[in-house]
Amino acid sequence: CFQLYGYCYQDSNDIPDTLTTITELGSPLEMIQLLQTSWEDRFRICLSLVRLLHYLAHSPLGSVTLLDFRPRQFVIVDGELKVTDLDDASIEESSCTTNSDCFMEFPARNFTLPCSVEGRCQSMNEKRNLYNAYRFFFTYLLPHSAPSSLRPLLDKIVNATGNHNKHGIAKYLLFYPSPSVNSEFTQKCVKSANTEYRRMPEAFIPDENYRCWPSYHHKGCLLSVFDVNEAMEICDSYSQCKAFVLTNQTTWTGRQLVFFKMASNHIVPDPDKITYVKVTD
Repeated sequence: CFQLYGYCYQDSNDIPDTLTTITELGSPLEMIQLLQTSWEDRFRICLSLVRLLHYLAHSPLGSVTLLDFRPRQFVIVDGELKVTDLDDASIEESSCTTNSDCFMEFPARNFTLPCSVEGRCQSMNEKRNLYNAYRFFFTYLLPHSAPSSLRPLLDKIVNATGNHNKHGIAKYLLFYPSPSVNSEFTQKCVKSANTEYRRMPEAFIPDENYRCWPSYHHKGCLLSVFDVNEAMEICDSYSQCKAFVLTNQTTWTGRQLVFFKMASNHIVPDPDKITYVKVTD
């Protein structure tokens, strides 16, 4: 949830006991813009949503459900998804006498949950949050342009979540991209580059940019890679790519950012960069 920096009470003639809060600033969530970002960034947003679902299910107040679980209720803060509007939050689990009283209806499908001996629908708050997260976020942000080696696993996770299987979320949490996992899927999808490259340490190509998608830079082709072999493979896949530059910057998962260039006519010294230029016959 939003970070609360402070609050104060004040009385006014119109509204007594007015509460004013000061919270961190976030960016409105625009789904179309999110779909244009890298899969790695979208994965981070989904991961933060999973953490939120876990917190709501095990909060100090009990299981909390967001009755208005829509993208407009969320913002992005430093690449993380956070909920801002808790007006429609509820900790009340629906009462029941039979399982038929625990019927949940959604536009695409319906669910019937078991009625506990205490007369409450089991995990209804948690299941409602889970399915709304699936239909509003996971189905759009996870599979779209995902690494090919991860798609079978992602399909299983998304389908399990849509079927109200909590183990789908458990797998998703365990899939947190550690260096070992990052290495595993990269080694599967990166082949040895067949093109020969000349390595030029402490060198940078300031111009010669071209645009690609998805890119971390709107005027150039800046992508994340696991290692230099993956960078070579990417450069080989673009007909206009004639060189690439390794930077000392990394993404949140530790992948290195690389500029891909369409020529190497002008190279300048830079102690923080390494340039690789295609060797032509």
